[in-house]
Amino acid sequence: MKKKKKKFSKLFTKIAAAVTKAAGSPVAFIAAAAIIILWAVMGPVFGYSDTWQLVINTGTTIITFLMVFIIQQSQNRDTVAIQLKLNELIACNEHASNRLVDIEDLTEEELAVIKKFYTRLSRLAEKEGNVHATHSIDEANDNQEEKSKNIKKPATK
Repeated sequence: MKKKKKKFSKLFTKIAAAVTKAAGSPVAFIAAAAIIILWAVMGPVFGYSDTWQLVINTGTTIITFLMVFIIQQSQNRDTVAIQLKLNELIACNEHASNRLVDIEDLTEEELAVIKKFYTRLSRLAEKEGNVHATHSIDEANDNQEEKSKNIKKPATK
């Protein structure tokens, strides 16, 4: 059963990638525009009937419905791939915080806490005058305290 599911998943991924790529091509746009123009031109032939309108409404609804799932699958796959690449960059950098690995799994409240952390870090870096000067809140605080001490000390000659 797992083998069958894996095969289906692989097949769906390939089909979704191909359909997404094709749907985003200039040829697909031109084909869609041509269909709309053909439909509009056929309006007088069919007397702008309800059936004439139903044809385009039904066609676009079906295509939109199917494309939502195809595009969402491709988007989900791309998002996971990007997250994994970012996780690798975080994990391999000794100065990066490993707290950011798998950050996408945190709750909104947890993300808000981390955002406050980085907002504060940014403010401290602004005071430093160099956004690359610090790597953590602790380092930023230490650097800021050290600068404050040096500013407060009277110059000795």
